[in-house]
Amino acid sequence: MKKAKSAVGDDLRPEYRREDLGKGVRGKYFSSYQKGSNLVLLNPDVAKAFPTSDAVNEALRGLLQLTEQTKKLIRRSTRTRAKGARAG
Repeated sequence: MKKAKSAVGDDLRPEYRREDLGKGVRGKYFSSYQKGSNLVLLNPDVAKAFPTSDAVNEALRGLLQLTEQTKKLIRRSTRTRAKGARAG
């Protein structure tokens, strides 16, 4: 079955002129595209608690800092237990 031809062609609409659009630049966003994007969609309840990207970043940095402190405490407690177990 053939697709019906659309009435809209590949040309610009009459109200748009090519000269009004400016000169296109090849690869304008290539370097930023290569760097990647870390776009994250938040659920509405989370977005309400963290209305800006700075608020989200601050909270995540605090969480990372807390996990580092927790790692240090866990390492100390396992070393202490291991020494005590050998001596006993």
